[in-house]
Amino acid sequence: MNRSNSLKTSDQIKRMREAGLLVWEAHQVAARLLEPGVTTREIDAAVDAFVLGKKATPVFKGVPGKVPYPASTCISVNHEVVHGIPGDRKLKQGDIISIDIGVKLHGWCGDAAVTHAVGDTSAAAAKLLEVTEGTLALAIRGIGSARNWNDVSLRMQRYVESQGFSVVRSLVGHAIGREMWERPQVPNYYDTRNDFQLRPGLVLALEPRVNVGTAEERVLPDHWTVVTADGSLSAHFEHTIAVTENGPRILTASPEGRGWAIDSATPVEVHAAPAAGGKVGRNDPCPCGSGRKYKKCCGA
Repeated sequence: MNRSNSLKTSDQIKRMREAGLLVWEAHQVAARLLEPGVTTREIDAAVDAFVLGKKATPVFKGVPGKVPYPASTCISVNHEVVHGIPGDRKLKQGDIISIDIGVKLHGWCGDAAVTHAVGDTSAAAAKLLEVTEGTLALAIRGIGSARNWNDVSLRMQRYVESQGFSVVRSLVGHAIGREMWERPQVPNYYDTRNDFQLRPGLVLALEPRVNVGTAEERVLPDHWTVVTADGSLSAHFEHTIAVTENGPRILTASPEGRGWAIDSATPVEVHAAPAAGGKVGRNDPCPCGSGRKYKKCCGA
């Protein structure tokens, strides 16, 4: 991850909005293809052609690893959490499919993800999508009033867990700018080790990932695809958001400022967060409400 955590100027944020609009448009290209029988490779090819046609760079393609990431998009289906490699898998009625798209345009990055249902899906899957989208909505509104990120992430964690689901902990959001992955890291759960102040000019990729079952996961032999350890469903919603003096500005929204987690109602918060900047001792009760000591829970 790039070490930069520099604040962006209003002009730089405008440039990032251009990249964000392209991400939004690329998502519309993908969404139009979602129907039973379509392969994830076909969706990736359409997005790749669209992004390249706009003289932009698909940032995910070629990301280093044991093998370089081979596609322009990450497409994860059902129990796949993230980094699913597009291939010959055909979508089926009732699947849920997470599409993550990142681009660089004129030197600036944009990043967004959304989970779709393919036709009618199960009640459990529908609730998972509603809760995960609502968690992102909660985060977006939270950064407009909170001082520190932990004030927001605690609310996110408590909401997800109050619905009987789990927050993925090994994968987090990130700052974004000229590079796709910049500091600070942005966990979707309470973690004093990764807290930071929400200052105007900070641009973040907020991306809660929520599982129906356990938060544990494993990586498939392709070295990229992350799946839930128990085979349960997983969902992923993300926007690139600038913190401004006037509140959050969603850079990957539609031209009219609409999109997932923007139009949805913010869920009712289960508990209030601790005072901004509040310290938690290792032997104190964990603020997440688990009843365990902090050192044995979120501080482990």
